[in-house]
Amino acid sequence: MTLSPARAPGDATTGVRRLTATLYAYAFLDEFVLLYPVYALLFSDTGLSIWQISSLFALWSVTGIVLEVPSGAWADAVSRRLLLWVGPLLTAAGFALWVIVPSYWAFALGFVLWGMRGALGSGALEALVYDELDRLGAADRYARVVGRAQAVGMVAVMAAMGLAGPVLDLGGYQAVGAASILACVLTSVTATRFPEHREAVPGPKHTSTLATLRAGLTEVRRDRSVRGALLLVPAVGAVWGALDEYTPLLVRDTGVAEQTVPYLLLVIWVGPAIGSLLTGVGERWGTARLGAVLAGSAVALAVGALLGTPAGIGLVAVAFGGFQLVNVLADARLQDRIDGARRATVTSVASMGTETATVAVFAAYAALAVGHAHGAVFAVFAVPYLVTAGVLVVRRGA
Repeated sequence: MTLSPARAPGDATTGVRRLTATLYAYAFLDEFVLLYPVYALLFSDTGLSIWQISSLFALWSVTGIVLEVPSGAWADAVSRRLLLWVGPLLTAAGFALWVIVPSYWAFALGFVLWGMRGALGSGALEALVYDELDRLGAADRYARVVGRAQAVGMVAVMAAMGLAGPVLDLGGYQAVGAASILACVLTSVTATRFPEHREAVPGPKHTSTLATLRAGLTEVRRDRSVRGALLLVPAVGAVWGALDEYTPLLVRDTGVAEQTVPYLLLVIWVGPAIGSLLTGVGERWGTARLGAVLAGSAVALAVGALLGTPAGIGLVAVAFGGFQLVNVLADARLQDRIDGARRATVTSVASMGTETATVAVFAAYAALAVGHAHGAVFAVFAVPYLVTAGVLVVRRGA
């Protein structure tokens, strides 16, 4: 597939504004889910054991791993916008099951639907945004635009954290679930507003999903620059993405009161939000500077976690902000190297790598946490970032 010709400057400006406005609205609604901060409580209150809850998380991740690459190939072969509006409806159906018939199997089916939604959107969103910006002559703004979108999403998460408690008090899990379902439906409606301009490449009228998948994987194998950029995405995103699930336990170990924990979690989320907003500054950074940011963030993570104090949580926020900054820039480097026709496929391969590595981090964390404080485990996971930083510095000429 090839992109349609670029528009005139005035039309291009209007097009970029429409694209970014839609993206920011989509990012906010997609993360403004009041169930996020309380679904673990719902599982526990339903009577699930910690092992059952952990198995649900594993099922969620495995679903994404299995479907990640095929869904990316489907997006390249059919329509990326289609996947972006269908996905949130699957999540809405899963949330409805959770609050209408709360049980282990309802939760499991809900996580399968949620995992499907994540796979459908991952790769498709990045590919659509990059190609539309490229068509409008604004591909160099990709990192900035995506960074701001992710910052908007993080603000939505923080807003959901603040509202979940009062809504839960007023109407219980049913009210929280209804609000979450509404957010999913609005996300789907917003996705239909995304522009999508792609033309078929010369040759067969319809390219099969399997053929698109093969072509995308061939590009990864043959192009060393694509492969290197692809590997950097999970190397940066997997560890801190998994550690985020354990931050409530890390915060609680500082000795603060239970009611203070959510406020310190909000402090942690401020870090990635700021990191997302700083992506414009780092668009032209070389690999050495990315490595330096990763190394500094790793040190902040280790020191902050080992301090075991609220002040240390501030350092963890700084670390997460650095990881998020490099994460967005790594994605931008990957998009710059991918052929447009297979963009969603290759991006999904990177996402699958992130999901697979995340599952490995979950398993390693569970093993290390036996007999060790959460702060010590967090510090151990700073080591992979130091290794990645070293590799980037060594490859600074690339």
